[in-house]
Amino acid sequence: MALRSLATRKTLTQSLNSTRLAQSRALQTFSLPDLPYDYGALEPAISGEIMQLHHQKHHQTYITNYNKALEQLHEAIQKGDSSTVVKLQSAIKFNGGGHINHSIFWKNLAPIREGGGEHPQDSLGWAIDTNFGSLESLIQKINAEGAALQGSGWVWLGLDKELKKLVIETTANQDPLVTKGPNLVPLLGIDVWEHAYYLQYKNVRPDYLKNVWKVINWKYASEVYEKECA
Repeated sequence: MALRSLATRKTLTQSLNSTRLAQSRALQTFSLPDLPYDYGALEPAISGEIMQLHHQKHHQTYITNYNKALEQLHEAIQKGDSSTVVKLQSAIKFNGGGHINHSIFWKNLAPIREGGGEHPQDSLGWAIDTNFGSLESLIQKINAEGAALQGSGWVWLGLDKELKKLVIETTANQDPLVTKGPNLVPLLGIDVWEHAYYLQYKNVRPDYLKNVWKVINWKYASEVYEKECA
C-alpha cells in the first residue's frame, strides 16, 4: 500500500512538472533585439533620431503588445474560450508581424563602413541579373512598388523556394511576407511606414527609398539566399 501511495505521489509530481513545463513554454515572451550598430551609424541615409525612435518605441510597442496578446491567448485556451481565441488572432498577426518584420529590417541595414550598400557579387547577384536583368532594374522595381503602396506596409525581395526564383512583393500593415505564400522567404524588406522616414524625409517616400539603398546589407541577404538554396 505504501509503495502504491509513493508511486502515485511520484506520478502526480511528474504530471505537475510536465504541466508547469508546458505552461512555461506556452508563455514564452519576446524581447527587443539589440541593433548590431549604433543608432547614428546609418547617417546620412537614415538619421540616428529616426533609428532610435523606430527601434526603442515602435518595435518595442509591437513586442509589448505581442506578448500581451499571447498571454491572453494562453489564458483563453486554458478556459476553453474559443471566442476570445478568435478575437486575438488579428492582434497576434499585427504585433507578431511587426516584431518579425522589424527584426529582419535591422539585419537588412548596415553602415557604409561595414559594407552597407555594397552590391552583391555572389550567387544572389547572379540570381538578380537572371530574374530582373540587373541590380539597377531590381532597385527601380522595388522603389516603384514601395512608392505606390497605399497606406502603410512593406516591400520585399523574396525567394520562392518552390519555383527557385526571386520575387518582389508588398504586404500591408505589418503582414510578414509568408502571408503572401508559404514558400516565400524574405531576403530583404524595406519598411515604408511613415515612422521609418517621416522625421527626415517628411512625406516624400521616394526620397527615402532612393537613399536607403546606400545602407542595404546585401551580405546578409546573400547569406539567407545561399542557406535557403542549399
